[in-house]
Amino acid sequence: MGGHMFQIRSADDVIRLVEDVGFLPFFANQIPGFSVEECCPRELWFAEGVDGPWEWKGPIARSGQCVYGKFFGNKAGFISREWLPDFANFRRDGYDFDARYDDGLVFYKDKAVFDAVSEHVELLSKDLKDLCNYRKGGNKGFDTVITRLQMQTYICIADFVYMQDKFGKTYGWGVAKYSTPEAQFGYDYTTSAYHRTPEESRTRILAHLKTVLPEAGMEQLTKLIK
Repeated sequence: MGGHMFQIRSADDVIRLVEDVGFLPFFANQIPGFSVEECCPRELWFAEGVDGPWEWKGPIARSGQCVYGKFFGNKAGFISREWLPDFANFRRDGYDFDARYDDGLVFYKDKAVFDAVSEHVELLSKDLKDLCNYRKGGNKGFDTVITRLQMQTYICIADFVYMQDKFGKTYGWGVAKYSTPEAQFGYDYTTSAYHRTPEESRTRILAHLKTVLPEAGMEQLTKLIK
């Protein structure tokens, strides 16, 4: 691909790019230039009084045009609404969560976290940790569990909520609000590629990525989505 594929200067730019290419990692990866990090000018990152990529994540996730979560090598990124069904079919290996659990393919901790998010539709990470006993002296490994569930596309991040000081000024990094793709886009839509085999969905995704990233090798593309 070579160089930066696009100049990102706003949340709308990110949404348009994700809709165009289907998949967009947030951070630099094995495909040069194919990330929000590399396509956005440095001056927009963490600038005083200026929203940048870090602040855009919430509005983009809320837009209904993309799904956001740790989808690429345990790191964050966006998937377009259009490509969500095939991506979910591939990553889930054709399994709904309950069917995966019934076949003995789910860790107990994963089920507890997934069930809590599903029941509440949306949950802030701190509330999810409380519900599933991940506070001091309780369960350990929350990041591993929540990342695995995102990589399998059973969980996504619906928004980021910023804490406010007594003057109403926001501060901090933003607290992730977890949800499911089914809650965000509907069960029927999210699972609409289930009539294909997971391998067929994988082939469709790779063929699409090869058209938008012609300079990337198939090995790079395969590693990106595996």
